[in-house]
Amino acid sequence: MDFLQRIAKRFKKENKSLNKPKDILESELEHKERWISIYIIYFTMFLISLGFSIVITGVWPYLDKLDSTAGKEFMGFVVAANPLGQMLFSPLVGWWANKLGSIRIPVLASLGVFIVSSAIYSSLELFEEYRKYWMLVSRFLVGVSSANIAACRSYLSAATRLSERTQAVSMISLAQVLGFVIGPAIQAAVVPLGDEGVWLIPGKLKLNMYTAAGWISVILSIFNFVCFLPYIFKEHKIAIREAMHKQGMDDEESLWKEHKVDYLAAWTLLIAFFGIVFNFMLLETLATPLTMDQFAWSKADALYYMGILMSVGAVIACAAFAAINPLCKKFTEAKVMLWGGFLFMVLGRVLYVPWGSTTPQMYNDSITLSNAPCEVINATEVITNNMIPHNESLDGKMFNVTLELAGNNNTCYNKTEMLGCPSSQEWCSYTPVITISQFLLGYILTALGYPVGVTLIQSIFSKVLGPRPQGVWMGLMTGSGCLSRVLGPVFVTYIYTEFGTIWTFSMTTIMMVILMIWLYWCLERLISFEERVGLSNEVNEPQELSSLVSVPLEEPKS
Repeated sequence: MDFLQRIAKRFKKENKSLNKPKDILESELEHKERWISIYIIYFTMFLISLGFSIVITGVWPYLDKLDSTAGKEFMGFVVAANPLGQMLFSPLVGWWANKLGSIRIPVLASLGVFIVSSAIYSSLELFEEYRKYWMLVSRFLVGVSSANIAACRSYLSAATRLSERTQAVSMISLAQVLGFVIGPAIQAAVVPLGDEGVWLIPGKLKLNMYTAAGWISVILSIFNFVCFLPYIFKEHKIAIREAMHKQGMDDEESLWKEHKVDYLAAWTLLIAFFGIVFNFMLLETLATPLTMDQFAWSKADALYYMGILMSVGAVIACAAFAAINPLCKKFTEAKVMLWGGFLFMVLGRVLYVPWGSTTPQMYNDSITLSNAPCEVINATEVITNNMIPHNESLDGKMFNVTLELAGNNNTCYNKTEMLGCPSSQEWCSYTPVITISQFLLGYILTALGYPVGVTLIQSIFSKVLGPRPQGVWMGLMTGSGCLSRVLGPVFVTYIYTEFGTIWTFSMTTIMMVILMIWLYWCLERLISFEERVGLSNEVNEPQELSSLVSVPLEEPKS
């Protein structure tokens, strides 16, 4: 009796397995390998963002330590060098990946550049002169290596079904945003190493609160490099198979050539991406100098508190990402992007227009030294534009700085750190201060709006393009974001330094309002390729895998 029951159970189980519809597009092994490759893409996107943001709050104090004559304007060029390299090389990397039909070699090459450039950034003390220019070069090369973002986005679009696309793009955007906000948190975590740090190479190279961030990037990028080796990363492109099955075609090229791209929708999304990234970079670039000017924070305090704030921003961003899918089930993606992303960004910019009733604390950064007495003083940092080649004798924390002035008079300058807004920024004397409360509230709204907006722009853009090879298009999107990150730091640091907070945040508010109006006008055109040509959203008919033999597994080289 027991024997018969066992036979019956086994027959029932096998019969159930036989009746289970098979996935017509991929086997279980291919499905597993495909998602492993997608997870590796998530980590790569995280690392790309981390490589930019992990040093962003430390660039100004590190640059000032290496060369006190550099100034905030040069800092803007250093910050912009990364996205400039990314902007110039993203379309090329996207084209290269399309040409090869694979992203492995372009990504491995870019990661090699990333490792070298991050190591250079952390070793700037080895260069005896032109340190600020070497910093500029290192950040440019990090940007060049980050051009692999175009290949990664293109692969994600090819490796996901239409029903998986929004969630996958949400995760890739989450990885990027986490990279942006965790980077400053890591920078804050290494602040205890201090300005002096510990010797890596005695008398030549130190591990301190500035260089540690670069070495962390080196370690993570080596791990990422290993992940793209052939045994681990295996490419599976399922989007074109899905589209061909729905259309009943066996030639992928004829599918996407038959239906042209909606260029107005595509370019609208590219410009919207530029605008939202520009405004996020405004906060990333100005955060440290803004808080030092407005709240009279020291360099260490600014790094520490901004690290904490951006860590909180990461939690807020996670909540925003979690809300995207439920919201998109009730409303269209375009409406969620407009009202849940761009509207919050507009409000965040409005809140940064100064509300305070007093002006910031100021210090005089053009002190006349002709009558200053020469004495040994207790000091740790220098904030002055009057640095002249000098001699230092170090005894613990006590040292003497002798400046050779006109008339061969030897004088000394007190090197204690000056806090507040420098007198060279004339607007500080009459522009109201930004309050802590409005700064925090504006940051929270930005942390809510940016992830929603940037995620859905990428998701809708991918769907507007459809199953065609997207390497070059994704290169253009990456280039659009990079252009904003190039112009943003240079433009904003100049406007901020010369004209102040009212002009800076009023102009960016107007920019976001114009983008909102344009997106609202184009709202009905921001739909997927499948919706536009009338294809079904799901594969309904179960078929045997053998029926797909005629379907090519890879996209054609172009």
